[in-house]
Amino acid sequence: MPDTAVVSFLGRVLAEGQTGPDVLAVQRRLNQLGCGPIAEDGAFGPETQEAVELFQMRSADHLGSPLRVDGKVGPLTWAALFNSPLLPEVTTAPTPLLVETLKTAAREIGVMESPLGSNRGPRVDQYLRCVKLDPTEGHYSWCAAFVYWCFDQAAASLRVPVANPVIPTAGVLDHWNRAGAQGIPRISSADCADQPSLVQPGMIFILSTGGGNGHTGLVEAVRGFYLTTIEGNSNNDGSREGIGVFRQTKRKISDISRGFIAYG
Repeated sequence: MPDTAVVSFLGRVLAEGQTGPDVLAVQRRLNQLGCGPIAEDGAFGPETQEAVELFQMRSADHLGSPLRVDGKVGPLTWAALFNSPLLPEVTTAPTPLLVETLKTAAREIGVMESPLGSNRGPRVDQYLRCVKLDPTEGHYSWCAAFVYWCFDQAAASLRVPVANPVIPTAGVLDHWNRAGAQGIPRISSADCADQPSLVQPGMIFILSTGGGNGHTGLVEAVRGFYLTTIEGNSNNDGSREGIGVFRQTKRKISDISRGFIAYG
């Protein structure tokens, strides 16, 4: 059996060039599972990478989805390799404003467009008007407006109210670009892929869908590489042209093509 001292994921993604007892445990486990033979020397070289890729091609994550074949050992591959739990789920936002924003968003789950597919409805119109858009004058996507509205309601409801720090825009990629220009902390998806603990509840994810379009929502919880999110203008599939406010549980950090904006 693998060394019990390192069965739990240690928080760093293992890849070629790294060394240590966790690499040794991976090598031993790969040999036990018939993905070798490889040297058990604690050095992650090309031979170990090929064995990891073979294991990933044969295996699925805890939800039954195929593992990404990249030759790296992150939380999902580690959990499948050792049959161990993922990183503990992080569900608590770090500041009162973010905690209240997520509570506000959760209360909106189930809000639907009226009629469906119209980008309209009594509550949807409120989201849009909060970012200075008149819903009677256009057919506006409202996922970014929903995020802004949640922060706005939360900021005003705190025991000591604060100004809403979020950029007031209905444009997803506009939000990403302006946040960068204004020095608001942004974390790229690539950085989070190697260090998933960078993603925290209360962050805003930014997803590019091509053609200058995007989708956005709030991170409610982080479980390994998986996110629980609350999203407006979404649906059961999590697409950008949805019909209401939904909680999604199957997004991966690697699916978020732009990254995360961290207010507070």
